[in-house]
Amino acid sequence: MGDFIPTVPIELQIRKIIFEKFNNVDSKFSNDDVFEIIKKNGDINPSWIIDDLESFFNELCASGLARNIAQNFTTIWMKLFEPIEKLRCNSCNLEIYLGTTEDRVCPNPSCKSSI
Repeated sequence: MGDFIPTVPIELQIRKIIFEKFNNVDSKFSNDDVFEIIKKNGDINPSWIIDDLESFFNELCASGLARNIAQNFTTIWMKLFEPIEKLRCNSCNLEIYLGTTEDRVCPNPSCKSSI
């Protein structure tokens, strides 16, 4: 996946996009929708394809934030279990986005501090 290191970890980029664009439990969104926005923002390895982000979307489902409602080849359709709220992690000093009942742990992979 190359030596590219994004300015903002991919996990946080994904959560921010969902917060800003799809923060409604009645809305559905896909990994493709989010991936296109990340690519447009430019903070991603330019050689990545949608398959390179699959583990990040699987983690969203494993965390209890979202659920997979349909899948077709590489497209994963999801819905939120609950709205997302914007917080700030005092340890890494980044904006983070968590579901209201998710564990209060920073989703930044280099932090993982309690919130």
